[in-house]
Amino acid sequence: MGKNADAVIIGGGILGLATAYELARIKFGKVLLVEKELFLGAGSTSKCAGGIRAQFSTKINIQMSMKSEEILAHFEERTGSHALFDQVGYMFLISEEKDLAGFSRAMELQRSLGLKVDWVEPKDINKLAPEVRTDDIIRATFCKEDGLADPSDLINGYASAARREGVEILLETEVTGFAIAGDSIKGIITNKGEIATPLVVNAAGPYARLIGQMANTNIPIDPERRQIVTTGALDFIPPTFPMVVDVKSGLYFHKESPGLLLGWADKTVKPGFDISVDPEYTDNILMRALDRVPRLETAEVSKSWAGLYETTPDHHAIIDYAQDIKGMFVVSGFSGHGLMHAPAAAMVAAEIIGGRKPSIDVTPLSLQRFAKGHISEETNVI
Repeated sequence: MGKNADAVIIGGGILGLATAYELARIKFGKVLLVEKELFLGAGSTSKCAGGIRAQFSTKINIQMSMKSEEILAHFEERTGSHALFDQVGYMFLISEEKDLAGFSRAMELQRSLGLKVDWVEPKDINKLAPEVRTDDIIRATFCKEDGLADPSDLINGYASAARREGVEILLETEVTGFAIAGDSIKGIITNKGEIATPLVVNAAGPYARLIGQMANTNIPIDPERRQIVTTGALDFIPPTFPMVVDVKSGLYFHKESPGLLLGWADKTVKPGFDISVDPEYTDNILMRALDRVPRLETAEVSKSWAGLYETTPDHHAIIDYAQDIKGMFVVSGFSGHGLMHAPAAAMVAAEIIGGRKPSIDVTPLSLQRFAKGHISEETNVI
C-alpha cells in the first residue's frame, strides 16, 4: 500500500470514528482509519439499542456519560454534523429491597456529581411509560437528561466530520499483523499492504484482544452475544416514552419507530463471535416483556438480531496505552455502553495521545488496574 500516518485507528465503529475525528480536531497530524467491513459501523455500533444514560454506579462512568450527554446535546456545533439525541429519559424499575438500597447509594453519588435524577413513585410510572405493570414496583429512578441516540446518525456524523478534518478512511482493509522493531510498533500489516505509523489506536471493540495478540500484548476484553427484538406498531407508545429497565428481570425496552425495542442480557452465553439469532434467547426476551407489559400479547414481532458486547472483567472500559508494546493506545471494552461513552472517550483519548491534560481523570480505566488489583466493578450493567 505504501502509506504512512501519524496515527492509525483500527475499527470503523463509533469509538474509532469519534477518536479519529477528535485527533484530527486537535491537529494531531495525519490520521488514517482502517475498517475491515464494507461499511462503517457495521459491527457492534449498528447492533446496539441506542441508549444514552448517566445512571451508573461508579464515579468514572457517571462522569463519562455526563460529558457524552453534553457533547451529544451540542453535537452539530462541535462536529458540523446533525445527530439525533432524543432526551426522553431513562427509568429503572425497582421491585426488590436489595436493589433499592444499591440504587439509593448510586443516586446519592450521581446527584453529588450534578446529575438531575429523581425518584418516581409507582402511581406515577404510567404517566411516563403507559401500560407498564407496576403492582410489584417499590420505586423507580428517572433522569430526563438521559435518552436515545441514533447510531447511524452518529456514525455518519463523525465520519463526515473526520473526513472534513482530513482523516483518510479505508474500508475492506483488515489488519493481519504489525511491523514491530524491538518493543515498538512501526506500522500495521493489512490485507492490502503495509501502513507505516508509530501509533495505533485499538478501537476494535469485541476484536480488541485479537488485535492486541497480534502485537504480543494482552487486552482483557471478551466478546459476548446479546440479542434484541422489535415489535410492530403499538398504539399506546407516545413520542415521550423513555428507556425503561426492569432491574429484577434485566429486561429493557424503549420506543422504536411505531413500536418497542426489547432487549435482555443472557449472562449464561459463553464468550465468542457468534452473532446468529438464537430463537430460545428471543423467547426469553419476549416472556419477560409480556410479564412487564401485558398488552404486548397482541403485538407482532418485527425484527430480531444479535450483536456483541466488548466486555472487561469489571465492566469498565480501557482507555490507556498498552503495557507490553510501545505505540498502541486502547480505547475499547465498554461492556455494553460504548455508544453512550464514545463522545467523551474519544475526546479524552485524543487529549492523552496529544499530550494534553484530559478533561476527565480516566485513571480508573487504565490497563494496569487489572494487574495491580485496582478494580471497582460497575454493577449497573444491562
